Amino acid sequence: MTTAAPDTTPDELDAVMERAAAAAPRLAAMAPADRARLLRAAADALDAAADELVPLAMAEAHYPEARCRGELGRTTFQLRLFADVAVDGAHLEAGIDEADPEWGTPRPDVRRLLVPLGPVVVFGASNFPFAFATAGGDTASALAAGCPVVVKGHPGHPGLARRTAELLTAALSEAGAPEGAFTLVTGVETGKLAVTHPRTRAVGFTGSIPGGRALYDLAVSRPDPIPFYGELGSLNPVFVTRAAMAARGKEILTGYAESANLGSGQFCTKPGVVFVPEDAPLDSLVEDFAARAAAPLLNERVGEGFARVLGDLSDHPATEVLVRGSATTDGWSPTLLRTDLDALMTHTDDLLRECFGPATLVVTYADEERLPDLAGVLHGQLTVTVHGEEDDAVAPVLLSMGAALAGRVVWNEWPTGVAVTHAMTHGGPYPATTAPGHTSVGSTAIRRFLRPVTYQSVPQPLLPPELRDDNPLGVPRRVNGVPEA
Repeated sequence: MTTAAPDTTPDELDAVMERAAAAAPRLAAMAPADRARLLRAAADALDAAADELVPLAMAEAHYPEARCRGELGRTTFQLRLFADVAVDGAHLEAGIDEADPEWGTPRPDVRRLLVPLGPVVVFGASNFPFAFATAGGDTASALAAGCPVVVKGHPGHPGLARRTAELLTAALSEAGAPEGAFTLVTGVETGKLAVTHPRTRAVGFTGSIPGGRALYDLAVSRPDPIPFYGELGSLNPVFVTRAAMAARGKEILTGYAESANLGSGQFCTKPGVVFVPEDAPLDSLVEDFAARAAAPLLNERVGEGFARVLGDLSDHPATEVLVRGSATTDGWSPTLLRTDLDALMTHTDDLLRECFGPATLVVTYADEERLPDLAGVLHGQLTVTVHGEEDDAVAPVLLSMGAALAGRVVWNEWPTGVAVTHAMTHGGPYPATTAPGHTSVGSTAIRRFLRPVTYQSVPQPLLPPELRDDNPLGVPRRVNGVPEA
C-alpha cells in the first residue's frame, strides 16, 4: 500500500488558493481551442501512463485490472468530450437581444453568456479512483469551463491521486496552462479549510451523506456562500410489475443480482431495494446470491460502515435474511434481505437506508396499486427503475413518480453504468445530491461552474467574441429569441 503524503498545511493551502485565483482570469481568457488543447493533452498523458496507473488503482481500490483499465478509458474519454464541448460553445448559452423601443418593455441592446465562476475545489470519490477522482468528471468539466481546480485527494487511493496529479500538472503546463490551473492537496482538515477559503468559488463532491452534508453546511455558512455540488447517497429503487414478473421474472431477477453486486455493491447507482409481487418465486435470486464469492471492499472505513448498516438491517425484526453474507479473508459475500410493503411503510427510516456494499433488500407487495404510495416515503434518488410491460396500467404512474424522485428513470434495464453523453443526468433531489438542477456526468455538467453575465450597450470591439455581431468563434446563439442560422 502506498504511503499517504503529509497533509497540506494551512499556509500551503493559502499559497495554492492564491495561485488558483491568479490563474482564474488567465484560464478564462484562453481561446476555446486552447482550453481544449489542455484537456486533450491531459487525456493523452493519462493514456500513455496506463501501465503505471492501473496497478496503483488495483492495489489501492482492490479492483480487477479490467475494471481499472475500463475506468481509466472512461476518464480520458470525459476529458476529450469536454474539450469538444469547450470548442463547440453551446454551453455558453449566448444570446443577443438587439435594441428595440417597441418591445413590451423598451429594451436596450443586451447580450448574455455564461462565464467561469473561478477556483473550484473538488473532492474525489473512493469507489471510482479515476472517473470521479483526481482527473474525473468534476475536474474535466471545471477546467473546460475555464475554472482552476484544486483537488482534495482521497485517502483511499493516495498513491494514485498523487501520481495522477503529477501527470496532469505536467501535461497542462506543457500545453500552456497558467500556473495554478490544477493542484492536489491532502488532508481532512485541509478539505474543510478549502471549502471555506475566500478564494474558493464552488465545490464539487462525491461521497457519503454525512461527509457531504458537513461540507455543504460549511459552504453555505460562509460570509459569502458558494455553490456546493454534492452527490451523496441513493437507494435507486427498482419496481417490478406483476405483468413483467409473469412475462420474464427469472430474467429480471438475474439482472437485478448482477446489477446489485457489480463492483461488490459499491456503485452509487447500485439498486439497493427491489419491489416484487408477493407471490414472485425468489428461489433463483437466493441461489444466485448464495453462489457468489466474497470480494474485497474499497478500504477499512468502507468495510466498517457496511458492517454497521448491514447489522442494523439484518437484525431488524421486520426483515428476514434470505442469504447471510459474511466477512472472510477475501472480503464480503453478498447478503439478501426481505420484508413486505406494510412493514416497510411502518419502518421506513430503519429500512430505507443505503447499505454501501454487497447487500440488498427485496420488498414484496400484494397490490401494485399501492406502489405509488411510496412517493411519500422515498427520498431523492439518483435513479428509479421500472420493469414493466407497455400496457401496464401502473407503469405511467411509476414512471411519473420516478421523474419526481430521481434524475434518471430507467425502463426495463439497470441503473449501474452511467453513460458519459450529452443527454445524461446523474443527479436528483436531496439526499441524492445537493443541487437537483444539475448533473455531475455528461456534457451539461459544465453548467455547474458557470454563471450568467449580461452586457448592456457595450461597443462591438469591447464585447466578448462570442457576443459580437460577426460571431468569430461560430458559437450557437439566439438572436432576438431565435436560434441563429
